[in-house]
Amino acid sequence: MRISEHSLRCLAIELLQRSGAPALSAELQADLLIEAELRGLPSHGLQRLPRLLARIDRGLVNPVATGQHRWLKHGYLDVDGQRALGPVALMGALEALVPKARNVGLGVAAIRNSNHSGMMAYYVEQAALQGLICIVVTTSEALVHPFGGTRAMLGTNPIAIGIPTGDAPFVLDMATSIVSMGKIHNHALRNEALQPGWAVDEQGRSTSDAEAAKSGALAPFWAAKGYGLGLAVELLVAALAGSEFAPEIAGTLDDTEPANKGDVLILIDPASRDGTGEKLTRYLDMLRACPPADPVHPVAIPGDRMRARRSASLRDGIELPCSLLNELRNLQAA
Repeated sequence: MRISEHSLRCLAIELLQRSGAPALSAELQADLLIEAELRGLPSHGLQRLPRLLARIDRGLVNPVATGQHRWLKHGYLDVDGQRALGPVALMGALEALVPKARNVGLGVAAIRNSNHSGMMAYYVEQAALQGLICIVVTTSEALVHPFGGTRAMLGTNPIAIGIPTGDAPFVLDMATSIVSMGKIHNHALRNEALQPGWAVDEQGRSTSDAEAAKSGALAPFWAAKGYGLGLAVELLVAALAGSEFAPEIAGTLDDTEPANKGDVLILIDPASRDGTGEKLTRYLDMLRACPPADPVHPVAIPGDRMRARRSASLRDGIELPCSLLNELRNLQAA
């Protein structure tokens, strides 16, 4: 079923405000969820809202908290998220870093004790639109098996990079697993089979059953390379944020435990010479013009397809599973 972006945004904001979130915090959290839906990432969209509301109701999320900031070095910010909504804590850290990055060229924030931050592309794009380079990495529960293993021991550990250009920002947002666990949950919600190689079940056997994969493990992307990169993120975030390692992390896929993952945000002022943005844009356009292996699928830059899906969703509405829409409307009517 397709629903307008405006209707779903109003619904999400209403539910969050009724749960105690101030208007600005509710709007920011709703924006993260709606943007994920618009860009074709339902794994980070409204399917997470009922669980988030349950977490607020059970005291696992403090909807009025904004995070406590402490400068450890001139450009190094330590953030205690105070169990805030993830987007509120992360955007608060980003906003605090902007003047530091503009002043000294670089700012770093390490965030702990915060909740699920959603689609990482959102933050790096916001920074890039202000002319700043941004890198965000985060950790999660043990959801990914190490290369050569069969048991979940690492997080999906996404990496996002945003770079300003003379046109739309370059935005890369990728998990170090072959897919996110949110995508597995979305396939289960839609009763869709998984692609071969995405996951193993609880016994370590390859599975196309999304429900079985929930209690199994995701594969690292490109085998040893994804494993190595995911492990590097795991160590980096734990070292800077003081957060737990994946086997001890909870709170992003459940409504019973406090969230204890970590986030690291790096902001760089490129102090670009005149014409640098246009130079980047010309190079990206050269890549797009590369002769494609399949004429039906021209070469694209990371972020191109998301922007196209966003435009189509704004025009045609967001497609939601009927079961999820009914769940949200029941929460609204309660």
